[in-house]
Amino acid sequence: MKHIRKFWIFLIPFVTIIIFIICVFAGSVSLSFGETVEIIWTAITGGVQRHSSAGIILSVRLPRVCASALTGAALTLCGAAMQGLLRNPLADGSTIGVSSGASLGAVLSLAFGISIPGFEDWGKMAIAMLFAFFSLLFILGLSEKLDHSLSTNTIILIGVIYSMFASSLSSLVISFAGERVRSIMFWTMGSLSGSSKRNVIVLLIALTVCGSLLFAHADELNAFGIGEDTARHVGIHVKRVKLIILIAVSILIGVCVSIGGTIGFVGLVIPHITRMITGPNHKIMLPVSMFTGASFLMLSDLISRTIISPKELSIGVVTSLIGAVVFVYVFYKRRQGK
Repeated sequence: MKHIRKFWIFLIPFVTIIIFIICVFAGSVSLSFGETVEIIWTAITGGVQRHSSAGIILSVRLPRVCASALTGAALTLCGAAMQGLLRNPLADGSTIGVSSGASLGAVLSLAFGISIPGFEDWGKMAIAMLFAFFSLLFILGLSEKLDHSLSTNTIILIGVIYSMFASSLSSLVISFAGERVRSIMFWTMGSLSGSSKRNVIVLLIALTVCGSLLFAHADELNAFGIGEDTARHVGIHVKRVKLIILIAVSILIGVCVSIGGTIGFVGLVIPHITRMITGPNHKIMLPVSMFTGASFLMLSDLISRTIISPKELSIGVVTSLIGAVVFVYVFYKRRQGK
């Protein structure tokens, strides 16, 4: 059993690379594998592009696949960290309400063209990240007012209430959006169409910085899995560690929502699947979950842009449909194993 587990741990990154390659050359426009490789290699070496499809690969498909991989990795990493921190199998990156806050900011930007002075080119992304940051400050500030120890239950309760409040405000804004309602609704269901190189760079920076913080606290997450009191007894500064993890998760969620909208079930389901493969040790589970989440969202995005081609299905619809079925199956198998 141990050898099988090690085999899967080493296999998953290679599977992710294969899925990445498939998603780059597969799509509504048929391109051969050799043609795709030649286009990418020519771009890397700085040669002259001879294929008319080079623009599709380099400007549309490659940034989108990279964005879906990074978003999937980030959402899964956040979900795994939150489940370990809160000791709640139903937790994910949106549990503390930051996702709803970021979504509200993006909806306001899309509906009324609101932007931050000096960051007009960033538009929706800058507003969503700003709202995510202020949402975190509000949630943590109110939680500390009610409970100085920042207990898990208080944070979850405030997060759920804030999510409901922010979602209500988003619905109110959408009702006044006029002709932009359709584009807003499509975005809120989750969409990575139109992802640019700039989006990929932002996602990569956020994942590198925040992911490093989460990896650095893998031992603390293992201790939280036993209980906060136990973690406190072994010398962990519970409140400080909890704040660092919550801030890192919130930044990642804010960036992902600002770029791809609300994409459900990724941070909830994939950590469960990964934990079944790697075990509960966060030192192993966190990096492996990133590859698993990247693979899942790349495949979901591929389905969303090909299943009803030339039209496009929202990626949030695909992840929710697949995620709901998988979650029920995983939950059933875990109950059977008890």
